[in-house]
Amino acid sequence: MRLEPITWERLTDALADRITASRADDGSPWLRIAVDGAPAAGTAGTAGALAEALRLRGRAVQVVGTSGFLRPASLRFELGREDPDSYYDGWFDTGALWREVFGPLEPGGSGRVLPDLRDPATDRSTRSPRTELPPGGVLVLHGPLLLGHWFPFDLTVHLRLSSGALHRRTDPGELWTLPAFERYEHEVSPSGAADVVVRADEPRHPAWNAPWKAEDENGAAR
Repeated sequence: MRLEPITWERLTDALADRITASRADDGSPWLRIAVDGAPAAGTAGTAGALAEALRLRGRAVQVVGTSGFLRPASLRFELGREDPDSYYDGWFDTGALWREVFGPLEPGGSGRVLPDLRDPATDRSTRSPRTELPPGGVLVLHGPLLLGHWFPFDLTVHLRLSSGALHRRTDPGELWTLPAFERYEHEVSPSGAADVVVRADEPRHPAWNAPWKAEDENGAAR
């Protein structure tokens, strides 16, 4: 895959412009965007910057992090606290994401999204109120291992780290998760599955696959 240098600011603007000009594939009045990547890739910061850019373009945005949708600790740690297969298969409550986040944004849905379900620090319900996303609004979901679940995303962005960069930038206490990301690469191949791939090995010098460059050069609408 050919990647071209870009700044984070230009990347954010390009994504926001594309999203603003897009419609949902299934006719939903809402758009659903993924910012996928290991915690070391900084998906929360990218999602936050994108949300701000979309708001400046007049779009309502709801940012949701998968860290707020962890399964209970009794289930996550059933095979131990540092089991990479459990992290891959069982840490994140995909059923709750389908029910509480994606369900309300289906065609004919209420638009009332639950921003989080469980506090990762206390392992207790957050009891957060639902947030109503008006028609035309945008969901930005960020976190690891997002692809491969058949979530109805309208645009997927993968923040890619090489194995070396992932090892260097992962907190020492979280190095046990790295086999899960190796499995993700093998089973899902996120760089091949995502619409937009951003190489984030060097935080100050990202590069991307420039998926819309040919369209822009031909004068097509972004």
